[in-house]
Amino acid sequence: MYVESPNITLPDHDTIVWKYLDLSKFLDLLMCRQLFMARSDKFEDQYEGTFSEPTFEEMKRLSENDPEFLDRYKNLRKNIVVSSWHINEYESYAMWQIFTKNSEGLAIQSTVGRLKEALRPELEYEQHIGDVKYIDYKKELIPFDNEFFPFLFKRKSFQYEREVRIVTNTSKYDINVYEGLKINVDINQLIERIYIHPKSENWYKRLVIELMNQLGFDFPIEKSDLESDILI
Repeated sequence: MYVESPNITLPDHDTIVWKYLDLSKFLDLLMCRQLFMARSDKFEDQYEGTFSEPTFEEMKRLSENDPEFLDRYKNLRKNIVVSSWHINEYESYAMWQIFTKNSEGLAIQSTVGRLKEALRPELEYEQHIGDVKYIDYKKELIPFDNEFFPFLFKRKSFQYEREVRIVTNTSKYDINVYEGLKINVDINQLIERIYIHPKSENWYKRLVIELMNQLGFDFPIEKSDLESDILI
């Protein structure tokens, strides 16, 4: 379930967010009615869940009287799971290129408000939602008075991602997390609209429609207009 945190900033309720994924992951979401959240230390970015240089220096100072202080934060990386969404009013050509491997990908369009509502069916694990801030890791401080802050800050070189994240701390629960965690979601709240990959063919759109019909869903489906016909 979504739990509000006074320390975590969140975009407006109506902010449009996107998730770009391939067909197999999309079908897994629909069939299981569960959203996959990846373990943060499995991400490609080696800085994921780490601290900026000024923050680390401050933490070392604090750990002088608490030797386990740094270890607790290091262990968080394998216990925090994340679902990342892209903030944008429109489709992003870059996101299609990065997160879909071929022309058979698709994108889920939703809103921040829908994300919060979609998390209601999950009664076992708590989720928090926050936007990611992009900073200079050599100069700027990351607050460490909230366990999720290391996962809601990234280097400026990633600011094109414009992320909002669903985050969960699995260390509060008696579970072993390997690649990640699946949480229950209300699919009809989560998904507002589906966009088909701009380079896909018509048969692929028909296939997606047929698969959703068989699974009992009727979301609006649109072909990406990034490859629409030119006017002259």
